[in-house]
Amino acid sequence: MPKVLISDKMDPKAAQIFRERGVEVDEITGKTPDELKAIIGQYDGLAIRSSTKVTKDILAHATNLKVVGRAGIGVDNVDIPAASAQGVVVMNTPFGNSITTAEHAIALMFALARQLPEADASTQAGKWEKNRFMGVELTSKTLGLIGAGNIGSIVADRALGLKMKVVAYDPFLTPERALEMGVEKVTLDELLARADFITLHTPLTEQTRNILSAENLAKTKQGVRIINCARGGLIDEAALKQGLDSGHIGGAALDVFVTEPAKESPLFGTPNFISTPHLGASTNEAQVNVAIQVAEQMADYLVSGGITNALNVPSLSAEEAPKLRPYMALAEKLGSLVGQLAHGGIARISVHSEGAAAELNQKPIVSAVLAGFLRVHSDTVNMVNAPFLAKDKGIEVREVRTEREGDYHTLVRVSVKTSDGERSVVGTLFGNEAPRLVELFGIKVEADLAGPMLYVVNEDAPGFIGRLGTTLGEAGVNIATFHLGRRSAGGEAVVLLSLDEAVSADLLATVKALPGVKTAMGLNF
Repeated sequence: MPKVLISDKMDPKAAQIFRERGVEVDEITGKTPDELKAIIGQYDGLAIRSSTKVTKDILAHATNLKVVGRAGIGVDNVDIPAASAQGVVVMNTPFGNSITTAEHAIALMFALARQLPEADASTQAGKWEKNRFMGVELTSKTLGLIGAGNIGSIVADRALGLKMKVVAYDPFLTPERALEMGVEKVTLDELLARADFITLHTPLTEQTRNILSAENLAKTKQGVRIINCARGGLIDEAALKQGLDSGHIGGAALDVFVTEPAKESPLFGTPNFISTPHLGASTNEAQVNVAIQVAEQMADYLVSGGITNALNVPSLSAEEAPKLRPYMALAEKLGSLVGQLAHGGIARISVHSEGAAAELNQKPIVSAVLAGFLRVHSDTVNMVNAPFLAKDKGIEVREVRTEREGDYHTLVRVSVKTSDGERSVVGTLFGNEAPRLVELFGIKVEADLAGPMLYVVNEDAPGFIGRLGTTLGEAGVNIATFHLGRRSAGGEAVVLLSLDEAVSADLLATVKALPGVKTAMGLNF
């Protein structure tokens, strides 16, 4: 039974879901890094929020860990490259708190437009300064959306309901998606020049850090109001204060800061500035939603192999997993076969799916090929870290699909480009279930790929099969299955034997010495 550790405070429904799905769960929170290192080795999964830091050091002690699940969006507290190298899936829950964060942005926009915090403080102080707080309407104003993903699209929908005009800057926003959302896709400079309100909904990356820099803030309209419920670091806070002090910026509301917790900031006390302590996801509904979502995702992966909202491996739904599993088994065996047989430096691996295989999610199939190929050289390779290891080794990976059917209703071809030339192996599924090799380096051959095997390339001549069988018999090695193929009569032939035990070095040397043998090699699956 898989075992999961919940190391941060989380809604009790998460543990309940794990147990209902057949996953053992321990709720142990507040551990120091050293205390966590002492116990993490016994767990298959780790469910966290923002307190637990999943560092390279922690991962080194997590010898059985298969998945880390972050209940929330941000994964700044997880060393994703280290997790990937170790073959650990990292998941988050990007949609569990989307509505909550979007609503908080809208709330801050209203608060800025009507100066609500200052008006509240003034009124409760007994001043009744009715003429001091002259707000602005949101109707007919232009909202500039920086980031039009899940949360940004919800903000746009709410803003359109308020009869605002929405312009959006997002390099990944397609014209079709912009039309569907009812927004106008613009450049960043256009947005800065036109927006009455600007709200940010983008992750913090090297491309987005200080996207509202001093230079860009200077391009905004006089009196612009700015809201950030996404990530600290998207706005140059010093430049923002200067803009507020000068009056160029009419107001700003930040839920996030460069340094958190933000116990002090030059922005505090600045007129027309509103701040909240990273409340974007802080509603009862959101806390429950992300806890439920992370438990469901992790349980799906540990129990059925479904992968949802992973940051370092292609997603694979629980519905897809059963259909893809035999293809992934075939792909891994083909990758292993070509990895054992191909010689010379590997420059490129191509995975070509034909027929029914071409209609499936290709990423898991490609990852399975790479895992099988690289496992020949390392016993710590799996589908998660294989693509990263291939990249580190400078191996180019190509993915091709052809939906038409050929001689078989489904085929997976794995080709490698080496210093010795191109080599390929081809496999299919019999009964949509059983992996079967059907072509080896251009030679038609049908063989199961299982257990220890002997691979022999020889000259096609009478008597060879007898001599090979006699040699194995004299060595006391039993043949389970015998598979033959050849290019042409009297030409080059291939023999693949499934054996009850692995071929010893001495026996392999004897086989290589048989007349007509060009190559002989022991294989294992």
